[in-house]
Amino acid sequence: MSKKLVAYFSASKVTEKVANKIAEAAGADIYEIKPEIPYTTADLNWMDKKSRSSVEMSDKTIRPAIADKDANVEAYDEIILGFPIWWYVAPTIINTFLESYDFSGKKIVLFATSGGSGFGNTVSELQPSVPGADIVEGKLLNRADKQTIDKFVETL
Repeated sequence: MSKKLVAYFSASKVTEKVANKIAEAAGADIYEIKPEIPYTTADLNWMDKKSRSSVEMSDKTIRPAIADKDANVEAYDEIILGFPIWWYVAPTIINTFLESYDFSGKKIVLFATSGGSGFGNTVSELQPSVPGADIVEGKLLNRADKQTIDKFVETL
């Protein structure tokens, strides 16, 4: 049986709730990807082209700093990685996380929450950040109940 880690970024606690349910169902450890500077409501205003999230997502080379780098990913075979979908892809802080560790030979299964869009180009945009890892598009888990979470975990 592989050792699993649920790693997640959640700017507004929505993804955090799903991540906790997945970790419980999978018997996995959990790790929160925390930005060095937390996002405010104003930062997340996608209607403001000058908001922090809008600026970050319009320049895919931006790598928001993370608060710590102690996820100990080398101890895990499989990483279940969650985040909200921003502008049809993962927020660039996910690239920061992936580029902070060596994921060679590991399987990374994605899950996301979204107000309305799907994964879009997420896998192809994240793959360059994790050479040697296998990234799998998992599932959108908006308002997922226990049964939905359990079915997702069974596919891992």
